[in-house]
Amino acid sequence: MSEPRAGEPGAIRARLPHLRLPLLACAVLALVAVPTAAVLRGGTGAAGVAAGIALVIISYLVSGVSVAWADAVNPRMIMSVGLVTYATKIVVLGVAMAAVAATGWPGLPDMGVAIIAAVVVWTGAHLTWALRSPLPTSERRGE
Repeated sequence: MSEPRAGEPGAIRARLPHLRLPLLACAVLALVAVPTAAVLRGGTGAAGVAAGIALVIISYLVSGVSVAWADAVNPRMIMSVGLVTYATKIVVLGVAMAAVAATGWPGLPDMGVAIIAAVVVWTGAHLTWALRSPLPTSERRGE
């Protein structure tokens, strides 16, 4: 059975398998990093690590789902939806992080380290998925 085309039922879900491995990798990161932070840095450190990992997961999920939606509706929308999603995320994240930083929350350094770690883990897992996935092929007409 082939992948559903744009506009067909199941088209969005068919465009999301690249999210499974990075989500699993970030879950493993959280299972290791949050308890470690709790032991080393206390509850505030654990909360910062959990928030940082969650922030990265949510950010990448929003991007992945919005681009999959655009591709499933009309592939010509991918670039514009992707750029608007990215710009919106950057503004929202910037405002939210400025607000958190203004509170002087002591878990902020732990959150920053967790964001960096989660981005590295997500990117590595996504790269692994991409390198192991079969490339799409097509045949020329008339051959």
